Amino acid sequence: MNTSEIPADHLAGEPLDATDALVLSMLADLYDLVDPVPSDLVDRLQFSITLDALNAELAELQLMPEPALAYRGEQASAVNTLTFTSDSLTTMVAISPDGPDRVRIDGWIAPAAEAVVELHQGTLTRRASADADGRFVFEDVAHGLTRFVVNAADPGAHPPVMTPAVEI
Repeated sequence: MNTSEIPADHLAGEPLDATDALVLSMLADLYDLVDPVPSDLVDRLQFSITLDALNAELAELQLMPEPALAYRGEQASAVNTLTFTSDSLTTMVAISPDGPDRVRIDGWIAPAAEAVVELHQGTLTRRASADADGRFVFEDVAHGLTRFVVNAADPGAHPPVMTPAVEI
């Protein structure tokens, strides 16, 4: 009997056989060829899930008053200090050159307390400890889109605080 003569309802109820496994394998090979899974997909998913799991409080980049943002021709200079605020925490970072394509980031959190500060750039995550005064440092940082996550040493102090990503 030709399989096209077998009712579809009957075939759907049958267990997979070697022919089905071969067809599924060929389909998998075809998808790997025409639409492969991105190599960094697992890393990006894990990062995303981790951030969601933190149930983080999102800090905002603090806006400066309009006159401070006014452009004055050749007098303009690059911003090297950023302040992020949230309901429970303020984080300030100062960026200074640390080589031809690297920067040093000095940071402070307020209210001052020990914490673990994470610096995220793509799939790269670096950690620094903030001391009792809330001070932390990242040296030899590459330029790029950067986000900070502040985790209090005392878990009851505040929820993790995540800043928006900024170009360093």
